[in-house]
Amino acid sequence: MELLLAAGAGLLSGLALVAGAAVAWFVSVPKWLVATITAFGAGVLISASAFDLVAEATEVGTLWSSMAGFLGGAVLYVGLDALLERSGHRRKRRHDQAAASGTGLGIALGALLDGIPETAVQGVQLAGEGALPIGVLVAVVISNLPEGLSSTADMKSNGRGAGYVFGVWAVIAAACTLSAVGGYALLGDAPGEGRSVVTAIAAGAILAMLANTMLPDAFRRTRTLTGLIAVLGFFASYLVHELSS
Repeated sequence: MELLLAAGAGLLSGLALVAGAAVAWFVSVPKWLVATITAFGAGVLISASAFDLVAEATEVGTLWSSMAGFLGGAVLYVGLDALLERSGHRRKRRHDQAAASGTGLGIALGALLDGIPETAVQGVQLAGEGALPIGVLVAVVISNLPEGLSSTADMKSNGRGAGYVFGVWAVIAAACTLSAVGGYALLGDAPGEGRSVVTAIAAGAILAMLANTMLPDAFRRTRTLTGLIAVLGFFASYLVHELSS
């Protein structure tokens, strides 16, 4: 039953990308609205990283294991992001034509790079605590919507058909599902310190992603309102955390 719950959480996270893609394909969404959702999602993820991931990692392990994982996750993410950028697939830099490459490979790799730690940690925490981390799940769903929106708009403008676009996102949604199942099945029974490191790695990777992509992307449109919108996202996520704990 819990394995199915983990799979459902991963699938829901991935389907948020597909939902964003569907909206972008059939509706012309103003860029300022996408940026607003992006800023709000960034605030949600900051709260989830702090209270649902880092705090949990420290609780089940030690301060040093969680801090090592946290820093390691950030270094790993930035390193992989730099490799993608150097190879020409500049992920989620929506203003850059390279991000909208005709193959969609950069978009797919970028979404996977974000999605795997975000969904794997859902399975890990479900196995360790016996309950889904609702705050993390909500944060991932909200942050994935604008990614699906913007990236699909880029692919559509480059002449890609519906089959290609939705095929890309369907594969990524499946990968998110497998990542959550893998986190549950492979890492859920790990010792507390092992789960601590994995959870903290996800938190570090998510925070690095926010600084590298989501907040800069949002700021280009929402400008000085970015901070306030992100704070509102943080507020909403923390409220969910407190009410569900």
